[in-house]
Amino acid sequence: MRKLKNNELNRINIEEFKSINKSPIVIVLDNVRSAHNVGSVFRTSDAFLIEKIILCGITAQPPHKDIRKTALGSTESIDWEYENSCTDSITKLKKEGYTIICIEQAYESVKLGNFEIDSKQKIALVFGNEVNGVDQKIVSMSDTVLEIPQFGTKHSLNIAVSAGMVIWDLFNQLKTYE
Repeated sequence: MRKLKNNELNRINIEEFKSINKSPIVIVLDNVRSAHNVGSVFRTSDAFLIEKIILCGITAQPPHKDIRKTALGSTESIDWEYENSCTDSITKLKKEGYTIICIEQAYESVKLGNFEIDSKQKIALVFGNEVNGVDQKIVSMSDTVLEIPQFGTKHSLNIAVSAGMVIWDLFNQLKTYE
């Protein structure tokens, strides 16, 4: 075995990315403090053809040097918008027919491994603040709460790690890459 060189990866360019069909998934970042986490979510969203990212509240917005550091140019490929109020953003997404799914620890949450996506369903995944998680108002507005099972001594995962796990799981269920 040998590692592939960058020119052997057959990556598409930004124009091609903009024109291809995307996963029916929107990412909503609810008051995410770290611009590095925001950049990581952009990069993961690019890798799995996410439709767009909505940045809410205190969440940093491009161009920002710390987003740029981890996003590695994906802020140019992924569509994004800013909304001051996450509740306004969720209300709009609901009107547009999105199922709102918060990633949080909550009563009656669905464990990630038990959640099945409907390929015709448009989904908005909401990830919250590094300390306080998704705001309770948003959890109350959601259709489902997904929880990533954890078995160690810590009770949370970094938001960028959580986003990567959930996005990959749902993308894999959609099989949009086959």
